[in-house]
Amino acid sequence: MIAISLQSGSNGNCIYVETHGVRLLFDAGISGVSAAERLAVHGRDIRKVDAVIISHDHGDHIRHAGVFQRKYGLPIYVTPATLSAAASRCTLGKLKDIRHFRSCDKLVFGDVVVHAVPTPHDGADGSAFIVEAQGKRLGILTDLGHVFKDLVSLVSSLDAVFLESNYDPAMLAAGPYPAYLKQRIKGPRGHLSNLEAAELLGRATEARRLKWACLSHLSEQNNHPDVALNTHRTVLSDSLTLYTADRYKVSDLFAV
Repeated sequence: MIAISLQSGSNGNCIYVETHGVRLLFDAGISGVSAAERLAVHGRDIRKVDAVIISHDHGDHIRHAGVFQRKYGLPIYVTPATLSAAASRCTLGKLKDIRHFRSCDKLVFGDVVVHAVPTPHDGADGSAFIVEAQGKRLGILTDLGHVFKDLVSLVSSLDAVFLESNYDPAMLAAGPYPAYLKQRIKGPRGHLSNLEAAELLGRATEARRLKWACLSHLSEQNNHPDVALNTHRTVLSDSLTLYTADRYKVSDLFAV
């Protein structure tokens, strides 16, 4: 299994996963041109993608879904509530190939199973995802809200994970956001802080299965890659390989 972060953050999200002949994109928050160019960096063709799977209705995850379908002919997997809510947020345009799922479903693509996991984030019907193929499990866990019940055991069951590490509490408190937005971010339907994500990984690594984590969805105003990594290193020491997903650039190719 290989994975690539094409972009991660409130300006747009998209992750590519390839395993056992199946090619998947998770979220469509960046332009079709950007997605195609960034996949091409690693020798991948966007037109060969089998599905685009949408996590929730916020624009940074779904706003370009219509382009992905019309320009590249990709089917869009989305929950009905997510699609309905997104229509009031974004101009998606005409969509012909929509395949609905529920936020507790298993999506099957040949030998690959994608487990949808409902989240308490403040989307209409948000999901995180586990990609599973022949014993390997990769988590795509962003926009989580808080460390909800069973999240530790879920992460403990993974071989690798893209995990949100959205904000540093001190930077958020001192930053320019209005009070209501600060409360939303740190509230139970917002995002995980660096410390919350690090402590989650610390508990999960006790199972000794997790090999790497890519810190994702970092805030531009309320975080910095070095701050996030330093927080995680303080908690985890050198017990886990860590990467950060860039807000504007394609990542390296990660193996699972």
